[in-house]
Amino acid sequence: MGERFVKPTAMDAAFNKAVGWFTRMGMPMAGSRVLAVRGRSSGQWRTTPVNPLRVAGSRYLVGPRGHAQWTKNLRASGEGELRVGRRVERFTAVEVPDHEKPPILRAYLKAWAWEVDRFFEHLDADATDAELLIVAPGVPVFRIDPA
Repeated sequence: MGERFVKPTAMDAAFNKAVGWFTRMGMPMAGSRVLAVRGRSSGQWRTTPVNPLRVAGSRYLVGPRGHAQWTKNLRASGEGELRVGRRVERFTAVEVPDHEKPPILRAYLKAWAWEVDRFFEHLDADATDAELLIVAPGVPVFRIDPA
């Protein structure tokens, strides 16, 4: 899968806009947050809704669409903010190597398959480690820690 990116459809864009609005108003949908990260070229804040995930005591951000602009910006900056309403949580981020992704991807699919399964070649939480390792290079995962 490598450097893949799945462009949002018009329906995806409308859904993300609604989720982002509710989250910015302090009413997150299913634990959503607004990710804010500085652009790697402009230095300007860029925002997008995300679904943080906790696995085995650590928190993660998963890029289900692949190597989107937010994943490239986070990779370059190594830090960002998770926002909900007026609350801002600053964090540092470390990208997870592919061989460590299967349990995280499995947990992500368990929590969010209803929203993201089409980006995972229709794998689900019952996928084997081998199947998840095949898609791992195309799905950025970042461990996030308080700054």
